[in-house]
Amino acid sequence: MAKGILDEQAIRRALTRIAHEIIERNKGVENCILVGIKTRGIYLAQRLAERIKQIEGETIEVGEVDITLYRDDLTLKTKSQDPEIKGTDIAVDINDKKVILIDDVLYTGRTVRAALDALIDLGRPSQIQLAVLIDRGHRELPIRPDFVGKNVPTSKNEIVEARLREIDQTDEVVIKQKTSL
Repeated sequence: MAKGILDEQAIRRALTRIAHEIIERNKGVENCILVGIKTRGIYLAQRLAERIKQIEGETIEVGEVDITLYRDDLTLKTKSQDPEIKGTDIAVDINDKKVILIDDVLYTGRTVRAALDALIDLGRPSQIQLAVLIDRGHRELPIRPDFVGKNVPTSKNEIVEARLREIDQTDEVVIKQKTSL
């Protein structure tokens, strides 16, 4: 059984607040780019770009990064589980830019580490910031978000799912128990 953490309105409010915080921390959005981690991070990045345009009247570039080949568990997968590569798409040069990396749920930090590796392979940003919709704790790596929609204390036998209308036909964040095999 899933317990709701955020509904559509709460997600919208959290993203609006994060957009304001990004603008404030960076004194505008000049030389900034939003980069969403596939899959759900890209949709959150697009929504943040819309909010920033509404607030600042300026367009901010949006890119997407695929971390598939940078995952540290790639070698643990069997041959029958070949990774599905979705591709990285960042249309602008990230050198000397402030890159704001966007993800849905921050857990161990391993996804963000992989995204950092992918970004560094593309160039040398002046700064990389991290924005997440949900920070659920249990970090395995020294990674801390700069912008958080909601901190949600969880146990390791819980799963936090962010569902977005672009792929899940609904906007909500839920917690559910891991099912044992």
